[in-house]
Amino acid sequence: QVQLVESGGGLVQPGGSLRLSCAASGTIYAMGWHRQAPGKQRELVASITSGGRTNYEDSVKGRFTITRDNAGNMVYLQMNSLKPEDTAIYSCYVNNPLGTYWGQGTQVAVSS
Repeated sequence: QVQLVESGGGLVQPGGSLRLSCAASGTIYAMGWHRQAPGKQRELVASITSGGRTNYEDSVKGRFTITRDNAGNMVYLQMNSLKPEDTAIYSCYVNNPLGTYWGQGTQVAVSS
């Protein structure tokens, strides 16, 4: 069983930065972050494999960075140059051979 605990969301002004963290337990392969804004579908923001290969949604490339600790059970999302359209609930996820597991989500709000 995989358990996920997220932290780091909040309110920030446009152009500001936030760092999201996610602690996972259990068997972990790929990790990443999705987000869901009000009235929109959930979208993949960034992912990182156990080997460190990363993937980003086009709108966050060059602004967001996903990293993973050496033990492989922590994943971070550094978000810079935040825009109002980045406002959403951000959820951490983990993939393993048994399926995909989700955290409860953390709110990110970008507003002046």
